[in-house]
Amino acid sequence: MAQKIRIKLVRSTIGTLPKQRATVRSLGLRKIGSTTEQEATPAILGMVRTVAHLVAVEEIK
Repeated sequence: MAQKIRIKLVRSTIGTLPKQRATVRSLGLRKIGSTTEQEATPAILGMVRTVAHLVAVEEIK
């Protein structure tokens, strides 16, 4: 079974680059405080790394 991570949007996307806003939306996050659970694939981890200053990530066991 693949490892899962929980991603939470903790900062606003106002003032960020359009590419970063699109990355946040593609992760399934809309408002500050919204969370989503994703598989820890290389693609998802790359997106999280792109917007690391906007999100908080925790591992789900």
